[in-house]
Amino acid sequence: MVTIKKIGSAVVGIAVLIGAVGKFVPHWFMTMPFPLSIILWISTGHGMPPYFSTDAWKEDEIDTWTRDGDLVVATGAKSGTTFMLYCTHQIRTKGKDTDDELFPDVSIATPWPDLIQSRGGSWAEQKERYNTTILPDGRTMKEVWDHPSYPFRIFKSHFGPPELPVRKKGGKNIKYMAMVRNGLDVAASMTDFYSAHTDEFRNLWGGFPPDVPPDVRDADGFHPAMKDMLPGNPLEGIYWGYVNSWWPYRNDPNVILLHYSDVRKDLKGSVAKIAKFLDVKLSSSELNTVVNRCSMEHMKKANKFHYYMPLNTDSTWNNNEHFIVKSGKMVNKGHVGNGQSTVFALSLFGLISA
Repeated sequence: MVTIKKIGSAVVGIAVLIGAVGKFVPHWFMTMPFPLSIILWISTGHGMPPYFSTDAWKEDEIDTWTRDGDLVVATGAKSGTTFMLYCTHQIRTKGKDTDDELFPDVSIATPWPDLIQSRGGSWAEQKERYNTTILPDGRTMKEVWDHPSYPFRIFKSHFGPPELPVRKKGGKNIKYMAMVRNGLDVAASMTDFYSAHTDEFRNLWGGFPPDVPPDVRDADGFHPAMKDMLPGNPLEGIYWGYVNSWWPYRNDPNVILLHYSDVRKDLKGSVAKIAKFLDVKLSSSELNTVVNRCSMEHMKKANKFHYYMPLNTDSTWNNNEHFIVKSGKMVNKGHVGNGQSTVFALSLFGLISA
């Protein structure tokens, strides 16, 4: 009986300790091995992925750092986000940034407020560093993302309403771009994306996302990314929640809702449509230049999509050498319908209906 009581007391003590860590210093969990790190993170009430935060978008915060005309590219995960960030940059410069001087890296030219760049960091503590951080070439980060020649600034997000205050009354007039993609294509892209992250980034976040090669399957024959995205699982919001959140807003005047396959099939018409939404007038020559620079071929050649984290303050992270994804992995095939292969489609359909 005494032994049982001791065990019970120990269990209670451990539970209290885990709860305290989860409340006051949850980033400590990120020092633990995967999957324990993520189990403890989720079990103490924290959202996934562990480096996302909605704080920048709260109604009482967003007006402190945005201005009228800003664009939030809030496309779904693995639904053309990097593609649209680079393409809208081409639109705002009318294709004249030919050497990508104003686009040294996607995370510098088009900041990602969702992303907490340091373990234990927050939007509040990294907010000012968007202005003051010095880049390797001597420029401040603000000189790039807030260049005086821009008709609008561009920010990245993977959130949708209500986290993004799309219908906020009063305050700044902000435009939002949303884009959805065939669910099978998203899942197919996610299987590659898990292993695309660098070890340095993964080590910051408790081994997440796990380094699971695209061809790995579990005992049931499915890739972990498939299960993680399904309703009730940690990353369900990446697809199902995202699509549902944006649909009611599709006709709002400050929202443009696109489909990835439509943009890929008619890039020129889509660029013209986006430019009109952004109040940018492109001549025929400028339109052709922008379309060329938005092509998959040009983006692969440009290779400006490593996702550096220049705001990071962790001792294990080198801001000039480390980045989130491996070279070339953010601009992959970009195919439409690549999730429709018989084996892949049957596997996912079987998992959904199981």
